[in-house]
Amino acid sequence: MKKVLMGNHAAAMGAMLAKVDVVSAYPITPQTQVVEFLAEQKAKGAFAGQYLKVESEHSAMAELLGAATAGARCFTATSSQGLAYMHELLHWVAGARLPVVMVDVNRALAAPWNLWTDQSDSLSQRDTGWMQFYCSTNQEVLDTVIMAYRIAEEVHLPAMVVLDGFTLSHTYEPVDIPDAERVDAFLPRYAPSQILDTKTPLSFGALAQPKEYFRLRRRMAADMKRAEDVIMTVGRDFGESFGRRYGLFDAYRCDDADAILVTSGAVGCTAKAAVDALREKGYAAGNLRLRVFRPFPADALAAFVRPGIPLAVIDRDYSPGGTGIWFEEIKAALYSREVRPPVYGFIAGLGGGDITSELLQEAWLKTLSGRAAEAEASWVEDAR
Repeated sequence: MKKVLMGNHAAAMGAMLAKVDVVSAYPITPQTQVVEFLAEQKAKGAFAGQYLKVESEHSAMAELLGAATAGARCFTATSSQGLAYMHELLHWVAGARLPVVMVDVNRALAAPWNLWTDQSDSLSQRDTGWMQFYCSTNQEVLDTVIMAYRIAEEVHLPAMVVLDGFTLSHTYEPVDIPDAERVDAFLPRYAPSQILDTKTPLSFGALAQPKEYFRLRRRMAADMKRAEDVIMTVGRDFGESFGRRYGLFDAYRCDDADAILVTSGAVGCTAKAAVDALREKGYAAGNLRLRVFRPFPADALAAFVRPGIPLAVIDRDYSPGGTGIWFEEIKAALYSREVRPPVYGFIAGLGGGDITSELLQEAWLKTLSGRAAEAEASWVEDAR
């Protein structure tokens, strides 16, 4: 069944199709419609799970820490300052190895106040132990929420599904809504091996001595690495079930490219238009859209790049005192590899500024000619 859905409603539909047991809800722009939609469906009797209204984002994640420990499949959504307020609990959920799924609708962090999109909020949580998936369309949002549960429950790590504020969250697109029975076959009911149960007492959140803490963190690192294979397997299985296959990244016209744009999120769609425009002008351009930030697909990226073919990394974020975060990660991933192409960084679109096809073409041309600075990212903005 096809419907025209905004990105926020696509995310909520994904949670409903995943048959989540508990939704913890606190509104914040531009995420509010995700939890509003679920509240409406609960009121209509179309959503059977528990819907918990809480007083803050910190409480929203604390509720899910408890609910997931008791064996529930859990969901929430947030943005910007709300995600920052959750920061402490994100560590608790990941360290407890709970497969909570959360949607983050990207919005720039204050100060100053800003309602529009950039990836600073989600990327600032990169060291919390959450997997992160970046979507470019509303269809991908719905599909990724469903896949995120299967991945998270396989590797026992929480997952963050990320979409651009307003660019996707409030934009309507045709979305294929999978049949509920087929989703049930793809994503069986959550069956945790250990839960909080008075009939079978266990200890949760206990104090760990240094050796135990170290071993638990090493195990988390191993499972985060293992998640790359699980993501590929689940994406392939999803394609066999629903006709849409997903991997760690999406390559567009890269096979013969002389330079490659590297993008994430909705900018990946604009980049395809930029590549097509450059091709019409006689330039061999390509775009590599990264879908997964954690675990960072270093091996897959190293296997994909070619000697001497430069990368133009577009960052809708900035790490103060550093450079663009995707730029830093990509350079670090390739530093020790035998094939290490030139990598150029471009910071653009902070606080919701336009990242146009023309801007992306300019970045690609600077990269091809070597006019960009390789040591640090260039700041670029739409000339209009």
